[in-house]
Amino acid sequence: MFRRLLAPRTWAATSSVVLLAGCGLIDSGGSDDDGEPIVVGTTSAPSTLDPAASWDGSWELFRNVYQTLVAFPSGAAQPEPDAATCSFKDGANRVYHCRLREDMRFSDGDPLDAAAVKHSIDRIRAIGVKGGPSGLLGSLDRVETEGERDVTFHLKKPDATFPFVLATPAMSIVDPEEYPARALRTDGRITGSGPYALRAYTEDQKAELVENTHYKGFADRRNDAVTIRYFGTSAEMVAALKSHRIDATFRGLAAEDVVDLQGRSGQEGLQLVEGAGTEISYLVFNPKDPWAGKRAVRRAVAQVVDRGAIAHQVYKDTVEPLYSMVPRGLTGHTTDFFDDFGDPSPAKAADILSKAGITAPVPLTLWYTTDRYGSATGPEFAELKRQLEASKLFEVTLESRPWRTYEQGYRKGEYPVFGRGWFPDFPDADNFIAPFVGEENAVSTPYVSPEITDELLPQARRESDRGAVVRQFERAQQIMADDSRLIPLWQGKQYIAAGDEISGGERALDPSTIMMMWELHRKTSW
Repeated sequence: MFRRLLAPRTWAATSSVVLLAGCGLIDSGGSDDDGEPIVVGTTSAPSTLDPAASWDGSWELFRNVYQTLVAFPSGAAQPEPDAATCSFKDGANRVYHCRLREDMRFSDGDPLDAAAVKHSIDRIRAIGVKGGPSGLLGSLDRVETEGERDVTFHLKKPDATFPFVLATPAMSIVDPEEYPARALRTDGRITGSGPYALRAYTEDQKAELVENTHYKGFADRRNDAVTIRYFGTSAEMVAALKSHRIDATFRGLAAEDVVDLQGRSGQEGLQLVEGAGTEISYLVFNPKDPWAGKRAVRRAVAQVVDRGAIAHQVYKDTVEPLYSMVPRGLTGHTTDFFDDFGDPSPAKAADILSKAGITAPVPLTLWYTTDRYGSATGPEFAELKRQLEASKLFEVTLESRPWRTYEQGYRKGEYPVFGRGWFPDFPDADNFIAPFVGEENAVSTPYVSPEITDELLPQARRESDRGAVVRQFERAQQIMADDSRLIPLWQGKQYIAAGDEISGGERALDPSTIMMMWELHRKTSW
């Protein structure tokens, strides 16, 4: 029923569902011609404005106002030059050299030189925000500079994924004059070198982006200004789109709104683009909890969960069931949770618990965030509760918090079981395994697995040909399924809804499904 290995997805590929006949997302070749900013809505507001603190959806803003040494232009499958031209200088993938473009400057006119790059990377590790991006730099030994334009990264061990890491918005280059070496910037401002400068920012409400006249990079900006509006719900965002208070939406469209937009062909002058997505949703089990820490309990949950029901009933088939932490479309994807557990079965789950000496219904508290992953999160967890309690094997309590306090809670280890979503840092199976294992990881819940961290991942990172390390990724996924410390639920798709006068949406998603606002523009001709 499921193939063990799928061919890599073409990251630039998208399919369009056009809701106004004859008015698809066709590039007219023009630029924004009326001086008005394009207004884009999202339900994913930044948690911070400082890249050294962020390993989350704040990257959506960062990609547009900061710059990285290398990045993913539209359609790219490998990192390409942005602020610099870079390459490995040895055959072992341990010495990575970058040469900056000439006369680089930040948005305030300060020089962007090799020292600024070193400062930007070093401060991430020096500040060391728990659950922050320092975890991405585990293979980095030191950063050296030579003159004003040359930067060399020396790695502790071979790591063919290091260029992918440098392409993440976490590695944004910041101005040493504005960003302290050992503390986060806290004045609510941004000084970057990306295509836009941040003119104004109101937390949880809006970010006003204007042209950065000092920008030098790959982005071909198609508009002069973008305003990002932050909404609490999908319904509010879609209402703003339909009333023309915003021009486009990104991140956070609820399933019912996607279905509604798909069914409005020829109405209201709207269009919807469906993009290949690698967003995943999963459950995390705290090993320190007396129940969630038991392998039999976790595997019993994995045996009961009906992913198909969640995808169909809650998300209206705008997501698809996921049976591994590595999503479909990436080299190395498997279906181990289906192979091991098969269809949902309370009887098999009861047997798992019985063999572990567990007979009474297991009390579990499941936590979720109310405002991070869309309005369907609440119904999703209600469905999980229904499924688990219908088995007669669990007594489930649901708890929730807004993202800012929710994030603080899981970082402190307060939750027995909690839901998380993951938008990839870069399009490689490594990025759906490495961030979740080890004593320090992206979910702040220790997951010790020496075979994965000390053998499989180091082996995979020695090889630049990612198709040659399928065996290592498959073995890592099998270990994760056996442990069931993380239980994958679904894999999402990406949707951009826009007014019919907006072009560029089909090019606006990078391989990590972050919106590149500079690709959007108003049509100047038909």
